[in-house]
Amino acid sequence: MAKSSIEWTDATWNPVTGCTKISPGCKYCYAERMAKRLKAMGQRNYANGFALTLQPHMLELPLKWRQPSQVFVNSMSDLFHNDVPASYIKQVFDVMRRAHWHQYQVLTKRSERLRDLAASLPWEPQIWMGVSVENQDYLYRIDDLRHTGAYVKFLSIEPLLGPIPKLNLQGIDWVIVGGESGPGARAMNPDWVREIRDQSVQAGVPFFFKQWGGVVKSRTGRSLDDRTWDEMPEKAAHIESNPFPVLAAPTR
Repeated sequence: MAKSSIEWTDATWNPVTGCTKISPGCKYCYAERMAKRLKAMGQRNYANGFALTLQPHMLELPLKWRQPSQVFVNSMSDLFHNDVPASYIKQVFDVMRRAHWHQYQVLTKRSERLRDLAASLPWEPQIWMGVSVENQDYLYRIDDLRHTGAYVKFLSIEPLLGPIPKLNLQGIDWVIVGGESGPGARAMNPDWVREIRDQSVQAGVPFFFKQWGGVVKSRTGRSLDDRTWDEMPEKAAHIESNPFPVLAAPTR
């Protein structure tokens, strides 16, 4: 299992690697930096660097992980990228359906394609779907998300690059907010964060504050108004109570 340092998940699973930039939140992409580093280290999955690459040999990994976990799907790519065949996306969803003792957190900026394919995908309770929204210009992604059958619908408002004073949270189960980190990180106004937190609290939607960010994020921490915000959807409990189904795992 690929353990993750991301605060809101346990592990990552990358049946696709690489991506292309489509909006301002992509400018200083952490995955691009990581892919270049892994290529230099000789990691075979990154022989193509950050060029979009299917990794079919990674498809069935979750079936081999015995410990029920929260799994961030494609931390190094975007499953709904236009160059990922619809048939391959369905294979990824089929693995998530079969390895149902995990929770899966799928995140995309390509909400239009998500909306187009949503009716053909098996929205099992363990498959959570989210969209990235870096500023108010991309609120349409939330509307596209609402048209899916995902059991848990969430927002990753990271990196937060501007105020979002009118955030419609109808049908949304979870809000994550974070600042940009790493080289070139753009500053985030604390009032932007508070505004989204207050809207989440008012709407009764769990709020998770991931980080302030900055060039060295460990220096800025993740405390907001003298506390941390680690709220998760109540719907998370249904997976934690499921025992591992021995017969579902591969025997070879």
